[in-house]
Amino acid sequence: MDRRIPVDDRTGQRIVPETARRGDRVSGTRYGNRPTMKDVAARAGVGLKTVSRVVNGEPGVTPDTERRVQEAIEALGFRRNDSARVLRKGRTASIGLVLEDLADPFYGPLSRAVEEVARAHGALLINGSSAEDPEREQELVLALCARRVDGLVVIPAGGDHRYLEPELRAGVATVFVDRPAGRIDADVVLSDSFGGARDGVAHLIAHGHRRIGFIGDMPRIHTAAERLRGYRAAMEDAGIPVERSWMSLGVTDPQRVRRAAEEMLSGPAPVTAIFAGNNRVTVTVVRVLAEHDRPVALVGFDDFELADLLKPGVTVVAQDAAALGRTAAERLFRQLDGTLVTPERIELPTRLITRGSGELPPAD
Repeated sequence: MDRRIPVDDRTGQRIVPETARRGDRVSGTRYGNRPTMKDVAARAGVGLKTVSRVVNGEPGVTPDTERRVQEAIEALGFRRNDSARVLRKGRTASIGLVLEDLADPFYGPLSRAVEEVARAHGALLINGSSAEDPEREQELVLALCARRVDGLVVIPAGGDHRYLEPELRAGVATVFVDRPAGRIDADVVLSDSFGGARDGVAHLIAHGHRRIGFIGDMPRIHTAAERLRGYRAAMEDAGIPVERSWMSLGVTDPQRVRRAAEEMLSGPAPVTAIFAGNNRVTVTVVRVLAEHDRPVALVGFDDFELADLLKPGVTVVAQDAAALGRTAAERLFRQLDGTLVTPERIELPTRLITRGSGELPPAD
């Protein structure tokens, strides 16, 4: 018998010898091997059909027998295999959600809204992040299909979704969110990225700005391309020629965004305002402007936490992430109910929220 006392390692953590912990485990436990109805029947001394009746709340079992079965269930920790039960009915009561990045604050309310709709329909939500990688998106989607989810809500990373055609033909309901599917016909729920960006840039123009920079996400992403198009449209509407140096699209890591902002703010004719293409870009630009000695106007696409508490508060084009998720999920379940057939494109409006940064006049 190991009688060594617990010791502390260099991290200050209390270390208990493995042999001292073995007595805490249930004797004979084998993880990953769950008790079955057959195990319950053997312990209760009844037939398999009797256990099935008790588990499923069916009649035909005496009170004494039901008590023995319930005691066996409790002792063994048995749980009914709902996946097998619903598969027999042709539905798994689960849906999949594939996001760009679970850590992005924008996707929090979207994911929650999808989950609430799924819960209202008695379904479980399984989600994962594509990390803006088309191959990872496909891998996640097909893994969810292999687990027989009834439907999918997808924020696409790639531009070719023909890999989903066999799943769609097999009856997997699918709705795309934030960006349309590539090369297939499918339901999509979007925010008005073009209109929102055009309104945001027009707001800067209305406050006297002519040299306005645009910093956005990668150009292959639908929302980034639409917001750039909105920027260009607003500038064209105002008769303002756009210089190439005023536009920068690419990955949204802080180093790239910082470099783009600093380049736009330098030189003999720097920009007097910046339109930021998403919340991550906006946060980095706020940091750059805090180090800048000249006031520069800023409008960002997407609201973000504490934007109203900065000095000045950050003017944003806000989209309703929860409405995106809720609309997509409701449409998904209408597909599953058989009430929708023809794919549609649904575009939700954005809202300009003025807080001060977008109302600063040009410094020169």
